[in-house]
Amino acid sequence: MADFTFELVSPERLLVSETASEVVLPATEGEMTVMANHAPTMTTIRPGVVTVKSAGKVSRYVVFGGFADILPSGCTLLAESAVPVDEFDRTLIERRIEEARSHLDNGDHADEHKTRLEQFLSELTHLNGVLNPA
Repeated sequence: MADFTFELVSPERLLVSETASEVVLPATEGEMTVMANHAPTMTTIRPGVVTVKSAGKVSRYVVFGGFADILPSGCTLLAESAVPVDEFDRTLIERRIEEARSHLDNGDHADEHKTRLEQFLSELTHLNGVLNPA
């Protein structure tokens, strides 16, 4: 299996810069698997988990939006916020959900803005279920 370069960058730090065989991204339109020789693509990223497979190991990272630039030779994900799953503070997502609910409930928003807030709240709630199973 061919490998490619993957980088995951957040405003705080470079989390990953390595050769990978496969990366699964939480793209806005659904999960997307990136492998070597992928067609050039740019996509937005929704809150979710990025899975990186390289050298027989699997690493997972929680991301809260951003965008990915995909080329045949590599993929760079610029995340709004990102952290390895094992370092993730589970209360952080609950706080973000409460902030989104509060913002949605305490404002007279245009329909488009309200729809985006509702979508973001739905994505956060789904991510919370993935990271904190009942």
